Amino acid sequence: MGVVRRERWAAPFLWVPVLGAVLLLGGGGGGGVVRGFEEGTAVYIVTMKQAAASHKRLDLERFGSSSVAGGGGGDTPATSVLRKPRTATTYTPEFLGLPQGAWVQEGGPQCAGQGVVIGLIDTGIDPNHPSFADDLTTDNYPVPAHYAGNCEVTNDFPSGSCNRKLVGAQHFAASAITRGVFNASQDLASPSDSDGHGTHTASIAAGNHGIPVIVAGHHFGNASGMAPRAHIAVYKALYKGFGGFAADVVAAIDQAAEDNVDIISLSITPNRRPPGLATFFNPIDMALMSAVKAGIFVVQAAGNTGPSPKSMSSYSPWIFTVGASAHDRQYKNYVVLGNNLTIPGVGLAPGTDGDSMYNLIAAPHALMNYTTSPIEMSLGECQDSSHLDKDLISGKILVCSYSIRFVLGLSSVKQALDTAKNVSAAGVIFYLDPFVLGFQLNPTPMDIPGLIIPSSDDSKIFLSYYNESLVRDETSNRIVSFGAVAKILGGLEPNYGSSSPKVMFYSARGPDPEDNTLANADILKPNLIAPGSSIWGAWSSLGLDSAEFTGESFAMLSGTSMAAPHVAGLAALIKQKFPSFSPAAIGSALSTTTTLSDRQGNPIMSQRTYSNPDSTQTPATPFDMGNGFANATAALDPGLTFDCSYEDYFSFLCGINGSGPVVTNYTGNNCGVSTMTGADLNLPSITIAVLNQSRTITRTVTNVASDENYTVSYNAPYGVAVSAAPTQFFIPSGQKQAVTFIVNATTNNSSASFGFVEFYGDRGHQAIIPFLVMSKVVYSS
Repeated sequence: MGVVRRERWAAPFLWVPVLGAVLLLGGGGGGGVVRGFEEGTAVYIVTMKQAAASHKRLDLERFGSSSVAGGGGGDTPATSVLRKPRTATTYTPEFLGLPQGAWVQEGGPQCAGQGVVIGLIDTGIDPNHPSFADDLTTDNYPVPAHYAGNCEVTNDFPSGSCNRKLVGAQHFAASAITRGVFNASQDLASPSDSDGHGTHTASIAAGNHGIPVIVAGHHFGNASGMAPRAHIAVYKALYKGFGGFAADVVAAIDQAAEDNVDIISLSITPNRRPPGLATFFNPIDMALMSAVKAGIFVVQAAGNTGPSPKSMSSYSPWIFTVGASAHDRQYKNYVVLGNNLTIPGVGLAPGTDGDSMYNLIAAPHALMNYTTSPIEMSLGECQDSSHLDKDLISGKILVCSYSIRFVLGLSSVKQALDTAKNVSAAGVIFYLDPFVLGFQLNPTPMDIPGLIIPSSDDSKIFLSYYNESLVRDETSNRIVSFGAVAKILGGLEPNYGSSSPKVMFYSARGPDPEDNTLANADILKPNLIAPGSSIWGAWSSLGLDSAEFTGESFAMLSGTSMAAPHVAGLAALIKQKFPSFSPAAIGSALSTTTTLSDRQGNPIMSQRTYSNPDSTQTPATPFDMGNGFANATAALDPGLTFDCSYEDYFSFLCGINGSGPVVTNYTGNNCGVSTMTGADLNLPSITIAVLNQSRTITRTVTNVASDENYTVSYNAPYGVAVSAAPTQFFIPSGQKQAVTFIVNATTNNSSASFGFVEFYGDRGHQAIIPFLVMSKVVYSS
């Protein structure tokens, strides 16, 4: 006689969500620019974990000192490490319209980006990956004559590692070695990538076209970088074992500038707002300003600290900041239960055979010798087959828990799959603990039928069905029948058509914080958004960061880390067509030609919460998406550009009250009298943090196309009256035109309001820039 009885066998646990991966400690000593820095900046790689995000903060080391700021002194550096996450795409070139648009204009993928060098400051590169080979074509493909870098040769990065594609590779670890935290065997004193992140980002920007993506034995299409013919120079300053030191990152930036790269891409950001007079005065931003002075376009990830306001982690106006969006390709699989319920899951995996239903059996109920509970937590996670009853499991779907241990690297999906195969399971299903909230999962490769249920609510439904279907003997309480059945529908084929692009919940948001008092800067951040969710990219053969992709040649990762190199590649296409463009002109071309609607013609949406983010999304504002979603083809014909020089940025910094000594410390030059604010910079946006009665703003456009007549129209932000002059003008090719806007507050209001300014040309060119006013003050006696 048996009885059906519901039970709860999954022990609850606390979820400690972690964002980012490798923390970079502010530190260093020595000379040059670094010596003048009073305080360092911790940074981390901005790839999303399989989880919601939070910060683990580190004390910051002082430059030129071994003491830890606020840490009580001592000589031991803070070297805490956060692990990184997973997800990438073969599809984003199509989503961005490159094959039929920008690539065609450049002569096809076999020409797109040629002659342009992208410098990536990251964890290194796998030089043997086919994404970086130079023998895929017999066409003329010389190393650009202007590039002056070199290829470091070591035992694990031997002679011949560089080629006409990978034109340079160096590593920077002097500060880490001085601190005594560098382990040459683990961290590799070479440009080789033992992490995987650097290989991934490099391939997104400029990986070869048409490289087959085969993961877990499944073919997921062919990969391509955004500028597949561009050249790559690698500056390794981040390490698997300890992260890195800001002084080494600064050294890498300086070397890239000296080597005359055309573009620098960084998928790293500070782990907190830099202390001091203003956020712009931090060693990395100031080194990047020097690179901009040398004519280099600089791209940086916005950070994965969203969706809260003022969570931006890339601050300065000379840096092109990129947020992360979704694209419309999704991999989804499903489990169909015996009670006819269908639950969605994630997993790059095949389905079970045909329409057959298979019994479900949870690992804790399949222990040998009728053990009633798992000896260790890892058994419930299917990490050890030696304690499981193979005869009992054979032919059934094995049910495993997915806990924080997977994120911490203590358990892995691959090990669970090995367990399932060792006990001849028909497939595997991972459930998310019902008490875990805000957990975000990316598709994970599996070589047998399987999936992960990413929703805690759906996991509760699944567990309820399973538990209620168990039949136990009334006397012994032993399970005598596993009544729950299910089948898995595969997730190897992508689905398309979801509303996209949309701003991902983790993407950092504006307003841009000017300092630690949370005062708003007159600068719009991010600059735009680009694909950053579920992106396929090359993976290092030595890469150990993502256990699910260990040993694979490609990995799927998510984060603003993935968005930034997309834009670096698009910038290379612009640089190829317009080699004389300044860094600001490249950024302007990208910014004024963005897309403001999704594929269905609706406003771009923005996810607002970690938990169930699609249920809380609302229309995106410029604080979410900057100027909008990148449109590479339109950016190759912008019509007008908004240019800005190093001298302008210098004057802007000098205009910050009390900044003179700091500016001199960083640049070696003295400030004159400057009243310039961020709103006065000739940016492709207008941002006013505080409108005290009235303000006059000027923007100067340069015609980079043929002669054209333009009309200026605008939609004033709420609570603001605007007039513009001129509203019509003729501008010859190569000439400039200033347009003045008089902005008056019409109401006392502290809420941000948004409008736009449009420059419409009679030859079809259109430049749209956001117009933002935050606090508005009307004169009152």
